[in-house]
Parts: sequence; C-alpha cells; structure tokens
Amino acid sequence: MTKHLTLHTRTTPAGPVLELIGELDHHTAPEVRAALPSLTPSPGQQLVLDLGSLAFCDSTGISVLITARNYALAANAIVVLAAVPNHLDRILRIVGLDQVFTVHLTAQDAETAWHTASD
Repeated sequence: MTKHLTLHTRTTPAGPVLELIGELDHHTAPEVRAALPSLTPSPGQQLVLDLGSLAFCDSTGISVLITARNYALAANAIVVLAAVPNHLDRILRIVGLDQVFTVHLTAQDAETAWHTASD
C-alpha cells in the first residue's frame, strides 16, 4: 500500500502548525505520531492541526488527533483543529469530539484567536 500523506510544519508566535495533506489512516498515522514530539508547543501556546487538505481520515487518524491533544495538554498548551473537512467534521460530531476540540475555519483564524485570547 502506498502512503498518501504529506506533512508541512511551520512555527508561528502562537505555536506550531502541522498541515496534513492526503490520507490519515492506519498506514500513515505512524508518520504523524513520530512528528508530534518535535511539535510540542510551549506552555500557553497552541498546536494547530490544519486539516483543510485531508482527503480521508479513519479511526486510526482520529486517535492521532487525540494523541496530538494529549501532547499539547502535557505541555500545558492546547491543540486546535483548522479547516476541518465536512466528512471529518461529521465524524467528530457523531463521536462527540466536537466537544473536545476547538475548531477554526483556517489556521490563520486559529492564530488570530490565540492572539486575541492572550492579549
């Protein structure tokens, strides 16, 4: 099976941003899990998972989102989701994770919200 996931990372004053492009499933989840320790935000910052280019996410992918949240919480930071595709938004609502994750329309909106909250 060919892996179809690309990760792009960048750092902002609000914290790291991880953009996931492609398919987040049991084949590609280990790559994301391996990237998380190097993306741990500082206390008070946020880890943004930009999902706007995510074409597919299975249950293993959902567990990766929870793992990212756990890394952020352990660092006294938060994780937020940005640009959640409709197919994933529906799943998050069905399983109740819409109550766990803060969601923004874009990664830029997430950064703006962080600046507003920290001022």
